[in-house]
Order: sequence, then C-alpha cells, then structure tokens
Amino acid sequence: MGSSAGSWRRLEDSEREETDSEPQAPRLDSRGVLWKNAVGFWILGLCNNFSYVVMLSAAHDILKQEQASGNQSHAVLLADILPTLVIKLLAPLGLHLLPYSPRVLVSGVCSAGSFVLVAFSQSVGLSLCGVVLASISSGLGEVTFLSLTAFYPSAVISWWSSGTGGAGLLGSLSYLGLTQAGLSPQHTLLSMLGIPVLLLASYFLLLTSPEPLDPGGENEAETAARQPLIGTETPESKPGASWDLSLQERWTVFKGLLRYIIPLVLVYFAEYFINQGLFELLFFRNTSLSHAQQYRWYQMLYQAGVFASRSSLQCCRIRFTWVLALLQCLNLALLLADVCLSFLPSIYLIFIIILYEGLLGGAAYVNTFHNIALETSDKHREFAMEAACISDTLGISLSGVLALPLHDFLCHLP
Repeated sequence: MGSSAGSWRRLEDSEREETDSEPQAPRLDSRGVLWKNAVGFWILGLCNNFSYVVMLSAAHDILKQEQASGNQSHAVLLADILPTLVIKLLAPLGLHLLPYSPRVLVSGVCSAGSFVLVAFSQSVGLSLCGVVLASISSGLGEVTFLSLTAFYPSAVISWWSSGTGGAGLLGSLSYLGLTQAGLSPQHTLLSMLGIPVLLLASYFLLLTSPEPLDPGGENEAETAARQPLIGTETPESKPGASWDLSLQERWTVFKGLLRYIIPLVLVYFAEYFINQGLFELLFFRNTSLSHAQQYRWYQMLYQAGVFASRSSLQCCRIRFTWVLALLQCLNLALLLADVCLSFLPSIYLIFIIILYEGLLGGAAYVNTFHNIALETSDKHREFAMEAACISDTLGISLSGVLALPLHDFLCHLP
C-alpha cells in the first residue's frame, strides 16, 4: 500500500499487457480483500476524526484552566475551521500532484503533533497551534481518503463515513471517560498517541492495492447505476486520471457537482448554526439536569444520530439530498423559534429533535459522496471527490460567521 495514483496506472497497464499473452492467474479471495478494505477505510475514518474530536475537547479544557476570554474561545473555533477550509479550497487545484503516501504521513504526524502540543501547552497560543495541527490533519486526511475511494468499490464510502461518525461518539466518550476516571487532560492526550499510529498502520498495512477496472464488491444494480452523469466518459477513462484534466474539464465537472455540493453546504450550515449558536441557549429549568449536563446530552445525542445515519447506507439510500437540506433548515427554524419564544414544553422533545438533526446531517454526508461516486465518470471521480469535500467545511464556516454573533445577541436579550 502507499503507491501513488500514477504507479497504480503503470502497474495496471503492464498487467493488462501481460494478460494478453499469458493465462490469467487465479484471483485472490475477493471477499477477503473486500473486507480488508472495508475495515481499513472504517479505521481510517475513525482515526482521522477521532484525534480531532478528542484534541478539540482538550483544548477547550486547557483554555478554561487558563481562564481564556470569550474572544479566545472564538479563536479556537477559527483555528479549528480555517486550516481545513484552506486545504479543501486548494485541494482540487494541485493536491492530486502529490502521491498519497506522503499526504497520509503528514496527516498522521500532524495528528500526533496536536496531541503533544496541547498536552504540554502552557499558553493559549500553544493550545491554538495544537488546534491548527488537528485541523490540518483532519482536513488533509478527509480530502486524501475520500479521493482514494475512487480506486475502490463504492461500498468503501459507506465504511469510511461510518468510521467518521463513530469518531464523534467514541472520541468524546473516551476523553470524558478517562478524565472522569481521574486522568489529567495531559495524560489522557498522551495515552491516545496510538490513534495516529493506528491510522498509518491501517493505510500502509491493511488496505490492499486497488484494482480500478474491477468493480468487485458491487452488486449488479449498483454497477449498472455507475453512469457518467457528471463529466464525459471516454473509452480510455479510468480512476486516477484527474492529474491530466484541463482547467476547463475541472470547471465542467465542478458545475455538475453543484447539485450535490449546495444541499450539503445548507445541511451543515443549519446543523452547525444549531450546534454553535443554539445548544447553550436551549436550557430547561424543570428538569434534574444541570445546564452543563443538558449541553452534554445534546452533544451526545447529536453524535449518536450522525453515527447511525452515516452507517445506514446499506439499508437506506437517498438520491435527492436537497430534501435533507430542506428538513435541516426547518429544524433550525423550529429551534431558533423555541429559543426566542420557549414554546416547547419538555427537554425530551429537544432530545428527539437533536437526535433527528444528527440523523439528517449524517445521511446527507454519506449519500452525497455515494451519489457522486456513482454518477461521475471513472476519469473524473478522483477529482470530483476532492472538490466536493469543501461542502461540509464551507457550511460550518458560514454558520460560524452568523451563529456566534447571534448567540451573543440572544444572550443579552432581557
């Protein structure tokens, strides 16, 4: 594992020439290979987002210990979002020129560096540097691994998405559990340095070399659905050819992706507007839960919903993702109205709505990338996955611009 896209293409060409003159050797157990790749992508998704979730929670703890101001808390959010946004904006322009292995190594090193920096931080500035490294690791990893799925059966997208969903739930639970058990934030972070090691081991040791021309692991209906609705298919098209795309081709493919990018941006805009701007304001006094406990339940239920729906592709597939965007915007309107008017009588209704919010967000993510994988030509699929990665981060960034000022405004209302 760890070969670049170019070497895969050369290997494929040489193997095809050999099979013209020699009998084909028996194939390896395709089911075993499929499961290795499925588990590999699940672990990659888990590790890529796990480090980010844990490290960000720890950074907030350290800022709290250092009695950071509200402005510094906003700085954490900027350090969290901006590096990923920059990486995803630039990725379709030149990231494909770098082989996959160095990208994965950089992602793993940045992940480990974020743990070490935040663990030994003695200042807000050093903590923010740790947040930046975690953001670089997560953003670079997501772009790299999603574009890598172009070389594998589309089923791995479901496994990758499920792993990323599990990271939110397991990451927050593990950090909370270890700190509640008596470990300091520093020792908790240092105990998790095995996560970047697991990511690198999964990529270099577990994933098998892809076979672009063989859609093994896909059923007949899914194979038939692979029609080049975005981009133009040519006889010699194959995954990994995005290095040879002209700017005009890239622009044409990107325009075709907008019908998936825009709904996903809207889903994440509404989702993180709720999470960043409204969660702390949805406070019920007629319950035994404290304000902090209510907030933790909101986060836990949201993460549970995301994990469940990102793992649901095998039993529920949604092509028209704009429906999910509409429903998420309705969620935002309902919860914003409740913050202003307090008309929902029970916190358990809020629990259900937040779980539903997570389900919509996770379903939008996994179905968007699955649909793109099915509807792009082989030649354009790697580029399309890279380009569509901007959707979630752009939605989160736009929500932060509006949600934080609105949160401060609502807090000062009489």
